[in-house]
Amino acid sequence: MKRVELLAPAGDLEKLKYAILYGADAVYIGGQVFGLRAASKNFSIEDMKEGIAFAHERGRRVFLTLNIIPHNEDINYLESYIDQIKDIGLDAVILSDPGTFMFVKKYAPNLEVHLSTQANNTNYMSANFWHEQGVKRVILARELSFEEIAEIRAKTPMSLEIEAFVHGAMCISYSGRCLMSNYMAGRDANRGACAQPCRWEYNLVEKTRPGEYFPVEETEAGTFFFNSKDLCVIDQIPELIRSGLDSLKIEGRMKTIYYVASIVRAYRQAIDEFYKDPENYVYNPEWFEELQKVSHREFTHGFYNNKPTHEDQLYTTSSYVRTYDFIGVVESYDKETGIATIEQRNHFKKGDMIEIIGPNYFYHEHLVDVMYDKDDEPIEVAPHAKMIVKIPLHHEVKKHDLVRMVARD
Repeated sequence: MKRVELLAPAGDLEKLKYAILYGADAVYIGGQVFGLRAASKNFSIEDMKEGIAFAHERGRRVFLTLNIIPHNEDINYLESYIDQIKDIGLDAVILSDPGTFMFVKKYAPNLEVHLSTQANNTNYMSANFWHEQGVKRVILARELSFEEIAEIRAKTPMSLEIEAFVHGAMCISYSGRCLMSNYMAGRDANRGACAQPCRWEYNLVEKTRPGEYFPVEETEAGTFFFNSKDLCVIDQIPELIRSGLDSLKIEGRMKTIYYVASIVRAYRQAIDEFYKDPENYVYNPEWFEELQKVSHREFTHGFYNNKPTHEDQLYTTSSYVRTYDFIGVVESYDKETGIATIEQRNHFKKGDMIEIIGPNYFYHEHLVDVMYDKDDEPIEVAPHAKMIVKIPLHHEVKKHDLVRMVARD
């Protein structure tokens, strides 16, 4: 059985490394132009080269997003940008615009092309069309069921790869093609600057009474009638794989390293468990419990089983559910002394109960009863971002393990 790819987001070089260390088969990144996440830190050409080398040394792949819907002024720079990235070792570029596709085929003909979900591919005829033009992989629109995906797989050649999103934010507009942000905030969602107006609170205004705002309330907090729950189908790994998908994609290039590492790790474990014995696979609810320890909205299966209903919308809030705080990164561990050196990422103090997670285990709990600074002086609290903290631990940990704790009220 051909193994499905687990594809993770990487908003910067650090996130790329954590995604790979925690189990991603491939990552997708954005450059400083032509990607749909302008608010993310994104990659310089030098960062791309370092990230590609890191991935390839570990047998993983790197895809670059070129998936904005460009205007004329964007096209003016496209040729020189393709010239910069065509020979740095990228495994593929992700795009949606036919003009961008023409440029890539002309100036970088050997570069593999994946068709973005922005191209709204919802049927096998469209998939076949793009494959005949030279597209290696089609990233399906989110608005498809398992049954529709299976039919696309059955009616397209096996030389065409098929990818779909399995986790992360859902857009209220069809496969991300949204005009609300441009209209309401002057920020073009299809050029990487979405203001997410689908998450805003709305009121009703009657034409003859301007300035009078009437709440259309589900709760006292207001009405968020465009606001979707987050996609999560970790409980349907067999269905995803058997539908014929070649790649399972996680959304979230603007998320933290803790988010990327945790989500990748859970899906990695679920996928690997399936391949051990597909016929006797048993879903482990601990995987979902781990996903809930990361900042998230309530979850939905999206369109996979049926068309979403009112149950798949969030009418009461646009806030995230956050039960745990990410508080640090393990930099080293001394086996002789049992001391872990941690780079602080969020406030914690003596007396806190922490959890440490790694790529291959759920977590170790530890009560912080002793803390030292970088000079081995006892301290009571770690209040400063990225300060070095040393803590004696009962279990061995490794560099790149992550530290979290239950969120304070």
